[in-house]
Amino acid sequence: MEKTTQRKMVTTAMLVSILLVAIDTTIVTTAMPHIVEQLGGLNLLSWVFAIYLLTSSVTTPIYGKLADLFGRKSIFIFGIVLFVIGSMVSGMAQTMYQLIIFRGFQGLGAGAVMPLTFTIIADLYPGEARAKMQGVFSSVWGVAGLLGPLVGGLFVDHISWRWIFYINVPIGMVAIFLVLSFLHETPLEKSKKIIDYWGAALFTLSMSSLLFALISGGQVYAWYSVEIILLFTAAITFLTAFLYVETKAQEPMLPLSLFKIPVIAVSNAVGFVASGVLIGVNVYLPIWIQTLLGHSATSSGLTLMPMSFAWPLASTLAGQFMYRIGSKATAVFGAVLIMAGSAWLLLVHTGSPYWYFVGVMVVIGFGMGFSFTPLTVLVQSAVGWNLRGAATASNTFSRSLGQTVGIAVFGTVFNNTMNQSGMAQGLHVVFILVFAISMVTLLISILLPSHRSIMAQQNAD
Repeated sequence: MEKTTQRKMVTTAMLVSILLVAIDTTIVTTAMPHIVEQLGGLNLLSWVFAIYLLTSSVTTPIYGKLADLFGRKSIFIFGIVLFVIGSMVSGMAQTMYQLIIFRGFQGLGAGAVMPLTFTIIADLYPGEARAKMQGVFSSVWGVAGLLGPLVGGLFVDHISWRWIFYINVPIGMVAIFLVLSFLHETPLEKSKKIIDYWGAALFTLSMSSLLFALISGGQVYAWYSVEIILLFTAAITFLTAFLYVETKAQEPMLPLSLFKIPVIAVSNAVGFVASGVLIGVNVYLPIWIQTLLGHSATSSGLTLMPMSFAWPLASTLAGQFMYRIGSKATAVFGAVLIMAGSAWLLLVHTGSPYWYFVGVMVVIGFGMGFSFTPLTVLVQSAVGWNLRGAATASNTFSRSLGQTVGIAVFGTVFNNTMNQSGMAQGLHVVFILVFAISMVTLLISILLPSHRSIMAQQNAD
């Protein structure tokens, strides 16, 4: 970075950008019943979330590579512009199919904004200041979880659901202006860089085939139809080819050697399944509150707010817990809380009081904070400096992928059950599946290496 870069202005732009992307993950939740009422396509509901998560998560490592080759500024601007355009056309959607396509464009932009925000901040702030700023930016997700459902509910109840997308346009334009005006980079050395095109393409094809099969199964096509079988076959074939290409690539999109380190493999697995619990609760709990209890979109959004208070608080406490009882014990404690909250959700019925759902979100929120925070520390402690960025990215990607697959699986189960037994039964089955996944989260957390084995691995590296 050149000295002419104005850190405060660029930092403001980064905060605005990451807040936009983070809120967009939650703001749509409370608006979905109204969107479905106007556009139709209830059976396509899960696609609205899944396509955004898929395009953003799959493109994240690709944008990271491009930023190293062509500079942060140009790739970041490309991403935020794409996100703003996707937001504008999403608000203009006239059918559910159009909304799904436009949400995909939003995700393509978000895939650049999420990783490059943290990269640019790391470039701007050295040493101790960098650690403090990364902490500030990490807390944005808690703020987003608080504001997203509330703002979404207010727009739906008092203006229009379309404004949950339109609001991104002027705010995004401010971020673009600040980055263009105040972020100045040192010209990169002109040398030929190797891009893992094949790896990126094969991974995208594999994950897209898998997701489409999961969402379409039992709805668009029968589970044992030729189409679904071909999609699963394509997913396996492309994934196999991807793994082979990554072993040969000079600069692989995802270094497979990272997953041979036990603590990273287990931590990523925990993040993957726990993220499935998170997306299941965030998407389907508001649907229960609005459709079965008759509450407003604002009211259902307020139900999700306790998690946004509990999560950051637990993350702060987790730092102290890790010093006293160790990272593994802290992560296991978080997984126990996640399972407890999910078990509580199993007892829900149409006569359950409003505070019941608030309690569920508090417990699960504390669980997520105690679980995710040590996972990041464990992953970063398992490798040296030269692999720490890639290791952290693999953990982040695992969580995104967990949400993507989770929403696809939950959507399939919900649609299939609802068509046969009604809305209440469909949601109950989703909550049962959430609890089952929370049990898997706890079991995998127990497999995390102890503090001593992690330190031994670190010393060996």
